[in-house]
Amino acid sequence: MKVLIVDDEPLAQEILVSYVGKFPEIQLIATCNNAIEAKEIINNEAVDLILLDIQMPKISGIEFLKTLENPPMIILTTAFSDYALDAYALNVIDYLLKPISFERFAKAIKKALQQLAQETNTTVSADFIFVKADKKLIKVFFKDLRYIEGLKDYVILHVDNKRIVTLQTMKSLETKLPSSIFMRIHRSYIINIGNIDILEGNSIHIGNKMIPIGKNYKEMLLQIINKNRL
Repeated sequence: MKVLIVDDEPLAQEILVSYVGKFPEIQLIATCNNAIEAKEIINNEAVDLILLDIQMPKISGIEFLKTLENPPMIILTTAFSDYALDAYALNVIDYLLKPISFERFAKAIKKALQQLAQETNTTVSADFIFVKADKKLIKVFFKDLRYIEGLKDYVILHVDNKRIVTLQTMKSLETKLPSSIFMRIHRSYIINIGNIDILEGNSIHIGNKMIPIGKNYKEMLLQIINKNRL
């Protein structure tokens, strides 16, 4: 589950980061100080859950949430109980009052993981995707898709020994790929985990291609690799 923390208080951020780090199934995408920073991130990356403070400068968490057309799951984190009615009207997963205990946090995360699992189970299972390129729809099997490279408004799918260039964002494509097979390891790269040949420092090798690992993605990648390490 991919999580974004939005809170203008450094101590609150620090506590939430430490709590998130106790769940191996969670990938922390980033921490933001305000809703404007958060908006930029969710416009470019797939986010499953936002841990969202309410009282922040410029735009409150509630106002920010109302601007999202297709919001991810939301857990509100706040020192004030006054907003509970508004929060549940916006269909949030949970409403956590500061100071937040780990036990209460864990209960909220469990709800989010259960909802994400239900949503995943209701999607149609397939081992391929159709990609629009050159005025055609091209069928690409997941097993043949080695990695994906972002280039402004385009993405390049590296499929065996050929490239498929399509007009869409990395975020939109990432949401259509199974997370059990594919992982984003950099702002500009999504990889097929099974095609990693070498991990070296802050990069991986897939065949002759060396791909950088972004600092926000390395910990989750290492967790996956260590599960299959001798």
